[in-house]
Amino acid sequence: MPKVVAQGKLIECENKANLRKVLLKNGVDLHNGGSQVINCRGIGSCGTCAVKVEGEVSAANWRDQTRRSLPPHSPTSDLRLACQTQVLGDVKVTKFDGFWGQGSQIVWTPEG
Repeated sequence: MPKVVAQGKLIECENKANLRKVLLKNGVDLHNGGSQVINCRGIGSCGTCAVKVEGEVSAANWRDQTRRSLPPHSPTSDLRLACQTQVLGDVKVTKFDGFWGQGSQIVWTPEG
């Protein structure tokens, strides 16, 4: 089973599990400030669940690529939308500050 490290937590999940669902189910908050109120609930349209993912995950689908091509995101950044990402192996997840998760200061980081 793949392992996800986020916010100091080690979480086991099923192969191909949705990263957003895994994190939220295990008490890892993906949304900064007011973005918790306006987030799209996983359909890939808001971009507020953007995280840095290190490890084996699915290729970015068209929703992830399209949303990250719009400001304030950038298609060249190393962020992914958690709601559009499947876990395929062990991963580390980092969420940055700022409404869209675009800031330079880390809100929470993986340990391990």
